[in-house]
Amino acid sequence: MTGLASVPERTLVDRALELMAQAPCGADRLAREILLLPNAPVSVAERLAVALFASDPRVRQLDDGRWALTPEAQGSPLIEECAFAVVDVETTGMSATGPDRVTDVAVVILQGERRELVFESLVQPGISIPPRIAMLTGITDQLVRHAPLFDAVADALLAALAGRVFVAHNARFDWAFLSAEVRRNRGLGLIGPQLCTVRLARRLLPDLPSRSLDALSEHFALENPARHRAAGDALVTAQLLERLLRLARERGARSLSDLEAMQRKGSGNG
Repeated sequence: MTGLASVPERTLVDRALELMAQAPCGADRLAREILLLPNAPVSVAERLAVALFASDPRVRQLDDGRWALTPEAQGSPLIEECAFAVVDVETTGMSATGPDRVTDVAVVILQGERRELVFESLVQPGISIPPRIAMLTGITDQLVRHAPLFDAVADALLAALAGRVFVAHNARFDWAFLSAEVRRNRGLGLIGPQLCTVRLARRLLPDLPSRSLDALSEHFALENPARHRAAGDALVTAQLLERLLRLARERGARSLSDLEAMQRKGSGNG
């Protein structure tokens, strides 16, 4: 609409939209809190909800019967509009805020049909790599002896992440290490949306006994010839994300906020 229009200042629908902005609502709750009909039968509440919202482009009915704002009304981008930066880091240990440092980092962009490795680098951590880590990753002190320090790759890495949705398998780990390195080397903090393929898998594949990267790769028949190297793991995680997005759409997810809500519900153990 490009011209002037007049609408009621604050209708029942407006109040319902404010309620839906907090979370999707069932017809019974809308009847109780918006229409002030606490004793309305469910069938009556559902008919009233259809009468109010069926033709409203700002509202959609979810598969479970609840009513919710559309992604456009929520201000959240649609899934197909998102550019995902799928990240993997290898490190000297588990303590992001302690002595441990990044040794290998990669970023794969997933956007529509595009799946591309856009950044990859070994990193000189400035400390010795423990033998158990070297055995797991194949990254040794000798391998990173002439690699750049994080400071030298920070700008290119940040450019690869800028404006994109951060995704990783166990995203908290990768985010914590990159945040610590960026803060240490640039005095900056990372902010922005994050998705975790572990959490999404818990929600979308609840019957799997494990959601490790190896278990999920086997489940989807994904090959990873460079396991425990940043580029290999980032590439297979991007393929995993493609499969999970497909499942999420089948469950009714349309927007980034839908994915974020879905992973919050799937954040239990596993």
